[in-house]
Amino acid sequence: MINKIKSFVISVRQEMSKVSWPTFPELKSSTYVVIVVSIIIAMYIFFVDTGLTYIVQSFFKNNGR
Repeated sequence: MINKIKSFVISVRQEMSKVSWPTFPELKSSTYVVIVVSIIIAMYIFFVDTGLTYIVQSFFKNNGR
């Protein structure tokens, strides 16, 4: 069992050394993109949800008569 764990850790270290890590400016710009896209998607979902809520509420108000 210990040999399997050792082998796994060695394999992980070898693979991690092959990874191309981003530079700080690349990481920073990618972070900005993720934040902006997340805000845009959140606003879209908010407006769609608000619109659908209004439509459903008006439907039930008008059919309640």
